[in-house]
Amino acid sequence: MKWSGAKWSSATLALFAVAASTASCLAADPRYPDWPCAQAKVPEISLAAVWAGPPLDDASDKWKGDAKVSALVSKLAARRIPIEEAQKDITKFLTGSTTEKTTTGKLLFAGLFDTLNAQRSQVMNGLERVMRKQREAADKIRSDTVALQALQDASPPDQAKVDELGNQLTWETRIFEDRRRVVKFVCEVPTAIDQRLFALGRAIQQEME
Repeated sequence: MKWSGAKWSSATLALFAVAASTASCLAADPRYPDWPCAQAKVPEISLAAVWAGPPLDDASDKWKGDAKVSALVSKLAARRIPIEEAQKDITKFLTGSTTEKTTTGKLLFAGLFDTLNAQRSQVMNGLERVMRKQREAADKIRSDTVALQALQDASPPDQAKVDELGNQLTWETRIFEDRRRVVKFVCEVPTAIDQRLFALGRAIQQEME
């Protein structure tokens, strides 16, 4: 959308200012000023919150050395795989005696715990990077809004510069709002990862029992 040959209205300038001001309202927890989500930031998944099975012992160090376990971990950790399909894969994979199931099950969960925790951290770090970009974008929108107001108040105004800066502000604001909508969606991902890990952990424990 381009605005040309007309004075930018007070309402339009106010819209730019409101868009910019939202960046300062995104951080819900003062301990994490770059965290943009309404959900509380929990830096890492607690093992106790997602695993009620036997102690993992050295499984956390050994799972990568088992090619079959590593391959299944990669598959199960992919969120595009429906949880029902993942649970069936776990049932097929954990076979043998109770001892064998327990040993393999601990390796499998250790791999899932490490992998999904890493995925979660990656998503959260990405969200905080976007928040920092939003702050920079908000500062730019604010300064450009002030500059546009000054150009319009000049006598006589340079209409070409007014149009150029006004169109630039429109574009900056659109990007800002699009990015904010994406952030709102991505904020749900860490919780989805938590839930997936918990569900997979329960499936593994059931097979071990």
